[in-house]
Amino acid sequence: MMDRYHEMIVFEALSEHPSLAAAARRLSVSGPTVVRAIARLEARLGVPLLVRSTRGVTLTEAGTAFMADCSRILKAVDEAEASAKGSHVQAQGNLTVLLPLLFGRYVMTPLLTGYMEAYPEVKVFAHYHDRFPNMNEEALDVAVLVGHLPSSSLIARQVGHVRSIVCGSPAYLATHGEPDVPQDLKRHRLIATKAYRDKVQWDFQAQGEPNNIKARSQVSCATVQAAIDAAAHGAGLTRCLSYPLFDYLNSGRLKRVLQPFELPALPVHVVYRERRRASMRVRSFVDYIVDGLREHPALRPDAL
Repeated sequence: MMDRYHEMIVFEALSEHPSLAAAARRLSVSGPTVVRAIARLEARLGVPLLVRSTRGVTLTEAGTAFMADCSRILKAVDEAEASAKGSHVQAQGNLTVLLPLLFGRYVMTPLLTGYMEAYPEVKVFAHYHDRFPNMNEEALDVAVLVGHLPSSSLIARQVGHVRSIVCGSPAYLATHGEPDVPQDLKRHRLIATKAYRDKVQWDFQAQGEPNNIKARSQVSCATVQAAIDAAAHGAGLTRCLSYPLFDYLNSGRLKRVLQPFELPALPVHVVYRERRRASMRVRSFVDYIVDGLREHPALRPDAL
């Protein structure tokens, strides 16, 4: 069992730099020692964990999954030792989180700042993507996800709702008029939220029935933020989730249109793994941001 533990430590040393030489330097052992440990590991598991080439080594699919497990298990060992020493009373260590795009700018930054002040021994690594991750394979501790969750073993705590909203500047709407029904969008200047997109396809509902509109876009932007800024400067109408629009709508820089035709609100969840064995840093972070997000006005179902 002790040999297995040391082999996992050797293999996990490849996580930062997938190089046998770098792993050896990190562990202060010889290169052949690392090579033998990986060979024993692959022989016992019966699957290749690394692909070796003249350019170095890369993880196989099995190696990637095993790396995530090694990292999780070694973290648990470190936490058990810290608990035995009595240092478990203070959250500490590295915490990897996934957040939606623009969440940092409009919602999360004050919460991250407050958490880091309250728990200075925790180092937070924040990644921003609009997608559902594989928490285990990506070694993520916590994620904030928008939308209906797929069935999984993750623990989820709902913190609010957001909507997909169409909006434009008051000056643009004064000049071009407000659309009364989704079909009216075909005579408006539309701003796409993806680069090189000459058409948009926006979903609505009327009396519970789906209503999909395809129309040509006047402007296409590489980012949602660029589309919001273009709309605020009068370039046309755009459609995106409500949380980055909250300040624009409250200040009057943008105006919401077609509200009766909006799709139902989407739930926002904080998700994490390992209910019983969640580390102090995971529990502290989840509790802190769940409370903060539930109080945030941009995530209330009828906030706008």
